[in-house]
Amino acid sequence: MKRTFFALIFFAAISITAMAQETAIPDTATQQQPKKPLKLDHAEPLYIDLIRDLGAHKGEKEWNIGAGMTDNLGYDRYEFLVEYEWAPIDRLGLEIEVPVSVYTTNSKDRRPEVYRPSDRIESLKLAAQYTFLVNKRLKASMALGNITEFELTDLDQIRRDDIFKGILFNPFLVAAKKWGSNFHSLIYTGPRLINHFGHNGLETSYEINTSAHYMIPNSRNFVGLEVNKEMQGGHMDMVLRPQMRLLINEGLMIGIVTGIPVTKERERMSTFFRLIYEPGHKKH
Repeated sequence: MKRTFFALIFFAAISITAMAQETAIPDTATQQQPKKPLKLDHAEPLYIDLIRDLGAHKGEKEWNIGAGMTDNLGYDRYEFLVEYEWAPIDRLGLEIEVPVSVYTTNSKDRRPEVYRPSDRIESLKLAAQYTFLVNKRLKASMALGNITEFELTDLDQIRRDDIFKGILFNPFLVAAKKWGSNFHSLIYTGPRLINHFGHNGLETSYEINTSAHYMIPNSRNFVGLEVNKEMQGGHMDMVLRPQMRLLINEGLMIGIVTGIPVTKERERMSTFFRLIYEPGHKKH
């Protein structure tokens, strides 16, 4: 299974080709095209990514194909996602995503008492994000957004149960700042409110995701660290995610992430890959 998983990632990386689009207006064309609002470059984390670039311009769009593997002690979890995001107007980003999880027995730990979840299409995920602040002097941007996920029933139960088993709301705040020419920091934070159909009350947790990146000069490549923290019922889970983004060509990038849990009560190491395709992107 693991060899097949990495073979699929390699095949996806070499089989997609990029088209070309302009992301900024050349100086020679400022009189022919309308002036776009200010947009600052910020390094975007790769695991918990943004809905769209902060300060997005109308017409921007992006496809993401993600795949990862997590060692959950008694079983392995393979995650896959397909995501499309676009900006219908300046500074507003929209996203639709379908994540899938597949579980297999961990060859290192075959304890029969360990519960292994069922394979599932996790949810239908819809999201919106609006950048309300872009400050050139401070090199900072801020945005508000919300994610709504319609959770789906496990695949082995879908014939007997309703197709939807719950709904999740995740309002969030994003604040990003550029330090000097190449260093970037970002915080993404907000509550997660889950209503499981047929159960009373809400399941609540709170996320604080922070990241710091160094952008390689004169390129879109970066290296950095993303820290994902989730607090629930007085307990906090924290995962460190060293990562890098590599430019394949002007419209195609790949992100590589390693997950290192601070405590290993629920999971061990993990990996995640993100193939990022921006139709029509062109270097300015």
